Amino acid sequence: MNDRREFVQRMTAMAGAGLLHSPIRLSAPPAGLALPSAAHRAWADLEIGMFVHFAPNTWQNQEYDDRSTPLDRMTPEIDTDQWADTAVALGAGYIVMVAKHVGGFCMWQTKTNPYGISGTPWKGGQGDVMADLARSCKDRGLRLGVYLSPRDDSLGAGQSGQCPTPEKQAVYNRLCRQQLTEVLTRYGDMAEIWFDGSSVVPVGDILARHARSSMIFQGPHATIRWVGNEDGFAPYPAWNSIAKADARTGVATSLHGDPQGDTWLPSEVDVSIRRPDWFWHTDNEKNLLTTSQLMEIYYRSVGRGCQLLLNMPPDRTGKIPAADVARVKEFGNEVRRRFGTPAGVTQGRGKELILDLGQTRKVDHIILAEDLSGGERVRGYRLDFSAGSEWILLGTGSSIGHKRIHPVIPTQVRKLRLWIAESAGAPMIRTFAAYETGATPPENWGLPAPAWAEDEAGKWDDGEFDMDLGPKIKAAAVYRLRFVGLGGWTALPTLELRMGSAATPHLVRPVKGRPDLWTLTVPEIGKTIRIRGRVKGAPQGTILLHRI
Repeated sequence: MNDRREFVQRMTAMAGAGLLHSPIRLSAPPAGLALPSAAHRAWADLEIGMFVHFAPNTWQNQEYDDRSTPLDRMTPEIDTDQWADTAVALGAGYIVMVAKHVGGFCMWQTKTNPYGISGTPWKGGQGDVMADLARSCKDRGLRLGVYLSPRDDSLGAGQSGQCPTPEKQAVYNRLCRQQLTEVLTRYGDMAEIWFDGSSVVPVGDILARHARSSMIFQGPHATIRWVGNEDGFAPYPAWNSIAKADARTGVATSLHGDPQGDTWLPSEVDVSIRRPDWFWHTDNEKNLLTTSQLMEIYYRSVGRGCQLLLNMPPDRTGKIPAADVARVKEFGNEVRRRFGTPAGVTQGRGKELILDLGQTRKVDHIILAEDLSGGERVRGYRLDFSAGSEWILLGTGSSIGHKRIHPVIPTQVRKLRLWIAESAGAPMIRTFAAYETGATPPENWGLPAPAWAEDEAGKWDDGEFDMDLGPKIKAAAVYRLRFVGLGGWTALPTLELRMGSAATPHLVRPVKGRPDLWTLTVPEIGKTIRIRGRVKGAPQGTILLHRI
């Protein structure tokens, strides 16, 4: 009884903090409710993907390729079957291969650039990692995706594929378009295509011709978006829809989620098993996530309706290290043990749904899912169990979306009720399932994604500022800049952003209705991140940096 009282008190506190919704209201569906495509729904059902980062910097013990490794020293025995087997053990439905990272090294046979796998001794220079991986995936029923970096240091293209002159831009555009065409026409239909950091290279016609069912990560043709951090956590709620204006930026994150948005753009959560490193290093096995950490990531990504893309980097042998494989098998097995067989499951429409287990059973988790063919409709719900003639609260929440994992206090129940407290139109529930896992959920399963305290980035004087934020920014993430005028004066800044040598105006923009706030998206680190501009209204003040 004390446990239940504490549980209800915690739920009440979360509701008061705006983390949960409780008002009971059923509204008509608003005009313009965003709807996913059939391709979106098929992709969402994959739920988990496996990222593979492998490049010359694997030999350099660093995250960015400085092109110092002689290619004849790269002698791996790349085993894509082992990669695919690892993905199956993980429970993944697809693999996203980093076919070209920012250094420009190409993992397939191409004439666009000699800097690639063809320059190594592997298979006498005739090896094609993409071709091998496509076969391995097909044999195991996995889908294949590709990461093709717009930035290419070997070809002189900076952030988002920007080049210093129009002449060089035209040359790079031609080569980049050829690379994309090669990848999309040789290895089958792609589940997902990554343009990390967005892209200025015009590729819309190529995507329309060869990637109609592929999910596009970032860029002007994006159909999915980055969650906004590399920790593995999505916010809750993580709404699938956003405003069209935000979608058009190509770099929207979960921060822009809006249940009233008119564009379907779900979030993908990417994290490395050797967090924060994406590539294998000789000394980063110590960073290997524990099974408990991976379970927390699962609850706070897939369990919040988002896609999880877990990175498994091969080492210099061309295989994923044994310790990493063992860990991901433990994780996959634990997910299957907990959620493989429900104690009971039902589905239906309407604001009330009853699940009768047929007998009294202990229940400690509920999994909910909407039928998203009608859009994301649920805005608030509560879970109850019956005790005689009355319903007793088990928990409350806001969004459901593709999947909502909702732990509850272990309780002996026969009947459960899902009551939709608020929705946009008639709720369409695809899954209402109860589980007895015998497991304690992660301590932070119901908390928001982590936030970092505001840190002083610098000051301005005489209304002007010019500073490098690079030393303050340690991770690729979404940040917020807040301009605080001295003496309480309202700050009205205008600014420009440069990453490295390239102007990147698409990565920084003001927050609507808050002239003192700007959102900054940092897709990669390792270069200068310079902001400069003027502030009206306050001649002096402080600029605060806040990681979202």
